[in-house]
Amino acid sequence: MDTPRSVYWVDASNPGSDLAGEIAAAFAAASIAFKASDQHYSEILLERAKRVFEFANKYRGSYSNAFRNAVCPYYCSYSGYEDELIWGAAWMYMASRQQEYMDFIVSNKYQLQEHSPPFSWDDKHAGIHVLLTKIYLDQNSVGVNTLQHYELQGFKHKADNFMCSILPNIEYSQEASISTTPGGLVFVRDDENLQYATSTAFLLLTYHKYLSHASGMMTCHSHPSSIYHPHLLWMFAKHQVDYILGDNPMKMSYMVGYGENFPRRIHHRGSSLPSMSSHPQHISCKEGFNYFRSEQSNPNLLVGAVTGGPNGYDHYADERYNYEQSEPALYINAPLVGALSYLSGFSY
Repeated sequence: MDTPRSVYWVDASNPGSDLAGEIAAAFAAASIAFKASDQHYSEILLERAKRVFEFANKYRGSYSNAFRNAVCPYYCSYSGYEDELIWGAAWMYMASRQQEYMDFIVSNKYQLQEHSPPFSWDDKHAGIHVLLTKIYLDQNSVGVNTLQHYELQGFKHKADNFMCSILPNIEYSQEASISTTPGGLVFVRDDENLQYATSTAFLLLTYHKYLSHASGMMTCHSHPSSIYHPHLLWMFAKHQVDYILGDNPMKMSYMVGYGENFPRRIHHRGSSLPSMSSHPQHISCKEGFNYFRSEQSNPNLLVGAVTGGPNGYDHYADERYNYEQSEPALYINAPLVGALSYLSGFSY
């Protein structure tokens, strides 16, 4: 491929607090992951995370305001940058246990939305509530005073309410924030919908882990008789994963290469073009449309890729032009890996 790959960056003149906050969160989380096996590398990651977070907070603004033509409409920061700043601060606290990050969370929490939209690459509200609930449940949280512990209890209420609004057949639940297809798949929109199914499954399992370790329960909208065991989270998350892997009305796996019936004509240039070994001649951009329009299966299987998935009625059209359903994406696969990892090591 000879498609131009333009490079963009954020700086003081073109801020990107959402992008930088997410990078700080990733570095801080990685610092935690490597702490036991590589202390030196863990410290480097944490130091980088601190510097990036300082930049995100000092130069506030959304990256899509600086590079609107390059990233919009597909990757605009629709949720703004405030959620990524608090998301970054939460992970910074988890990695460092320094009170300054908890102070930041408590003093900026009013910038968050009251209700949690679906967890996604763009919107971190639900993830913030779940992560801060872990801190609330940890009785040995360093750098958290009594007032802040009370503030964290509010995040648990929001995390509980988010879960209760997703789970089916939950009494006292407010209007569901996420609907499901007749087959039981989380459904938010026609375009790349499986990103919400995988991210929701991952978040449900994460909350299941946090509550289970603390012997905690869910309380829906603070109603005294609406207490639920976290195993409901596990069951619903498992159903999402099972659906994606083939237990659905179409009996189709939406992961390429998994099972016998899976998408063969995904909307992916590298997968739909022949390999250089079979076609060493250059293929121009316009010539590529011959392969795009072909009714043949893609010559290169992108094994493991998960497509956008079915529509709201559990139907899937295996066609390249149907990019809303047939296009794979990293933000679909990434949370699925986490969900699969947890399910492989835990069952009832």
